[in-house]
Parts: sequence; structure tokens; C-alpha cells
Amino acid sequence: MLDALGLDEAHTAVYRCVLQQPSASTAEIASALSMSLPRTRPIVAELERLGLLARQAARSDRYVASPPSISLRPLLLERERGLTRAHEALVELSDLYRRSAEQRSVADVVDVVIGDDAVRQRVAQLQAASVEQVRVLVLHEVALLSGEENIEEDRALARGVRYRVIVENAVLERPGFLAAAREMAQIGEEIRVLPTLPTRMFIADDQMALVPMHSQGEDEGFGALLIHPSGLLDLVTSIFEEYWRSATEFLPIAAVPTSDDVDGDLLRLLLLGVTDAAAAAQLGISLRTVQRRVAELMETAGVTTRMQLGAEAVRRNWV
Repeated sequence: MLDALGLDEAHTAVYRCVLQQPSASTAEIASALSMSLPRTRPIVAELERLGLLARQAARSDRYVASPPSISLRPLLLERERGLTRAHEALVELSDLYRRSAEQRSVADVVDVVIGDDAVRQRVAQLQAASVEQVRVLVLHEVALLSGEENIEEDRALARGVRYRVIVENAVLERPGFLAAAREMAQIGEEIRVLPTLPTRMFIADDQMALVPMHSQGEDEGFGALLIHPSGLLDLVTSIFEEYWRSATEFLPIAAVPTSDDVDGDLLRLLLLGVTDAAAAAQLGISLRTVQRRVAELMETAGVTTRMQLGAEAVRRNWV
């Protein structure tokens, strides 16, 4: 609630707690919110410093809440002034950067980023700054940044940034990938699949691209190339779009499967070239169950080979 003013959920909870009663002591606030006294005291002190709480005149150990319309408005106005100053600085610095970029030589269109932490930071920054779309190529090797760690992706999707992701077939064999992909599809991420990809790639809008500095299999220190707007960036973007056109859609956008849609998931995985064992692991069923279900589907479709089953599944809209 008050995070836009630089206050976290605990500060909001304390302020709300005092707002709802004539007055309260620190101990009463801690008890009402199931917070420890050592944690409650500095929060109360901070709210008092900001003018959101005041000590009761008759008893200095009790606090009353200041009216939100009076106490929050100055904070809001100051934050707005700060944002205005930051925006003006952004415009000025962007203009300086643009003029500098115009003077770059060919070698200057690429920055070298060295080290895992530095690359992770650039990935987070590029996503945080994205406005329209993010395009990603994903290899089967474990990524530098896992899905759980990549909180900027969730934030970008939440504000309407389009994500288009192409993964290698082997990525589909990662434990839990099907569930994760379905979850991301429900919030707007588009996923397609190709048998193999040459490299990882990360493109933010049409402004920046990040690609590994080393080829697959090289175990030298991790690094990446940050590509600025240029003919090289145009080339990288065109390569992604070519891959995207030839890739196979993995899940429909915002797909909401029913709990018994195992057959559809199984057929989709098999059509994408996933092995029976990997499909079983993704679906949380045994290898024998996968083989039995495939046999039953072949019998239902009236076919004798898996290739025929795939064609029939597409014709009958099973996938």
C-alpha cells in the first residue's frame, strides 16, 4: 500500500493497525500484528519520524495515527517531485548517451560483460527497462539465471511486456518444465520449440541484445556481449525472428488445462520429440503408463505407428 512512498508491508500494517483504534502502545501493536517488540519498535519510530504517527498528549507511551490526508500528502508530493527530477535527469543523460553513441566506432557498438554476477545484473536491468517485448533463446544447459531467480521477468509480464521464448527440444526434459511453461503461458509468455539452437540470446525491445561471449562447451570464465543499436543488433533480431517463424508452438497462450488433460500433454511432448522416459517425468507418471496410454491412443485413432498417431492427433484436434 505504502510501497510507492518507500515503506514496506510491515510499515503499512502498523499504520493501519493504529488507524483503526483511538490509540495503541507499541506492545499492543506488536501483539495485534503477531510481531516481536524488537521488530515493531523501529517501525513505530520511523512512522513517527515521518509524521504518520504521533504520541498521545496524555500518555507519551501511546500512539495515535495522523490523518492520511494530512500525513501522506506531503510524502506523496515529495515523491512526485523526486520522480520529476529523476525523469529530467533521465532525459538529460539519455541525450548525452545518444550524442555519444552517434560518435561510436564500429568496435563501440558492443560492450564486453565479464563474470556471472555482472551478466545477471545486465539481464535484470534489460528486463526492468523493457517496454514492449523481450525475446529469448534458451539452451538445454542450465541457464545462468533460473526461472525462480528471474523476478524481473514476472514484473515485466505483469506490466504488459510481451515475452517470446524459443527453447531447444532437450529443455523439455528438465524436471518440472511442463508445469512451469504452462504457468508462464497463463500470464502471457509465448513458448516455441526447435530441435537445437546455436547459442543463448536475450533481446530487450529493439534496443539491446545480450549473447554469450563463448561457444557451447567452452568452460572459460563466463561473459557476454552487450550489443547496442546497430546493424549487428538488426542482424541478431532478424536471426531470432527467422527461428521464431520456423519453431513449433509449445503451449497456447493462456492455456488452462483440465486436470485430466494428460493425453493432450503426452501427445504434445511426443510430437516435439521428447522421449517416453522424459515425458513420464514431466507428467509425473510411470514409463509403463506412458507406453500404455500411447498404445490406447493408437487404438482409438485406428493407426499402427506413432507417426500416424501424430498426424491423426493433429487432424482430430487432440493437441
